[in-house]
Amino acid sequence: MKLALAFLVPIAAFAADSLPDPAIVTQAMKKATSFYTTKLAFHGGYASAWSKDLSTAKVEGHEGKTLISIQPPGTTTVGMACLKAFQATGDAEFLEAARAAAQALIECQLASGGWDSDFDFSEEGKRKYLLHSDAPAGAASKEKKRNSSTLDDNKTQSALLFLLELAYLPESKDNQALKDCLTFGLDSLLGAQYPNGGWPQQFNAPADATKPVLKASYPATWPRTFPKEKYSHFYTLNDGNIEKIVQLLLRAHELSKDERFMAAAKKTGDFLISAQMPEPQTGWAQQYNFEMQPVWARKFEPPCVTGGETLSAMETLHTLYVVSGDEKFLKPLPAAFTWYKRSRLPDGTYARFYELQTNKPLYCVKDTYELTYSDANMPTHYGFKLEGMDDDIDKLLQQTQLPREELLSKRANPTTEKSWTSKAKGVAGKVNGALKAQEPEGYWLKGDEIDAGEFTKHMNALAYYVEAAKKGGETFAKLRQ
Repeated sequence: MKLALAFLVPIAAFAADSLPDPAIVTQAMKKATSFYTTKLAFHGGYASAWSKDLSTAKVEGHEGKTLISIQPPGTTTVGMACLKAFQATGDAEFLEAARAAAQALIECQLASGGWDSDFDFSEEGKRKYLLHSDAPAGAASKEKKRNSSTLDDNKTQSALLFLLELAYLPESKDNQALKDCLTFGLDSLLGAQYPNGGWPQQFNAPADATKPVLKASYPATWPRTFPKEKYSHFYTLNDGNIEKIVQLLLRAHELSKDERFMAAAKKTGDFLISAQMPEPQTGWAQQYNFEMQPVWARKFEPPCVTGGETLSAMETLHTLYVVSGDEKFLKPLPAAFTWYKRSRLPDGTYARFYELQTNKPLYCVKDTYELTYSDANMPTHYGFKLEGMDDDIDKLLQQTQLPREELLSKRANPTTEKSWTSKAKGVAGKVNGALKAQEPEGYWLKGDEIDAGEFTKHMNALAYYVEAAKKGGETFAKLRQ
């Protein structure tokens, strides 16, 4: 017994030292939120980054004091982080910050139901958009205004997910504007789904119900130079668009119990099954035309089978299996794993693009964007080679071998003080790192800029820790003694 006690003392001391006081963590979140709401917010929303002297606010490709970003990181993810902080602490300061961000989104919702990449709240800027709030008058307007809701880079999806989570708080039961915005947005999104279950990159009207339902195939030929064809209405998997849509639909079903959302999610799975390319390349393309053949998108995105979006498609199908129990969503995965195995490059990476049927890696030449088989002179703004994929592929493979019941339990929140305490311990390293990296004013930097992505990352970790510590109860408290 003496040996056991002697062994336990240093372990307990180490554990207590590594677990910060939840009250200190909460104060760090309050300091960060206060700085963001008082120094960085514009009209309740947020840009993606700011200069340290606050003279410049940035969104992707633009700068300006009156701009907010819908594309993460920005208004949607900062708002969601504040919402999670409120749920963890019950502190009204976080709820007010989340509500202000939501109000900004309500005011810049497009007449098509979703959101653009960013929004300019200046008087001149607002006139460029056809807004939902102006829809009765705007519908009859012949002015050319921006009204394309985009699903690219998790823009409309992240906005709807944040509004969904906020709307289902008890504190939001009387917020009719929030509910109306959410309902219109979700209804518009459902309307944008094509008959085959696929989704466009952008939409400004309901999907064409006459589009055929076909299986993926290889084109007989395809242009080796960029054709400059508009692709935003084509079926698009680029940047995990469909994965984020399915996550939103499943959460909407979980909260609302509305079966339309589950039906749309499963229909998306049917599209992914149909979109898997036949042999010899049993992966997925970034985008397909209405004949279900891979096509060009941007000048550096040729028709191909892709090493990136293929994994996202596989993970989405696996999630749909776990949630629905329908094993048809698992059937495409073995062939896709086999394709990955034979597509790994000698240096351990994977190509973003594999040439149709030959499976040769395709790259672009810097400046000219000419297609080439050589990786010697690639543009640097885009990931033509994908590193670190093996761990993600192996993780998914291992998950496919686990019982569904075990996978369902992992999706659920912990149910005991012990399991919550274990979660707190698991995130403690990130929390200590966030506390150490926080500037005295309350913000976090990325390089020389105040960065909304850093805020989101650290606030999410801090909020989860506080929630886990609270629900860990006496088990957590004893561990810190």
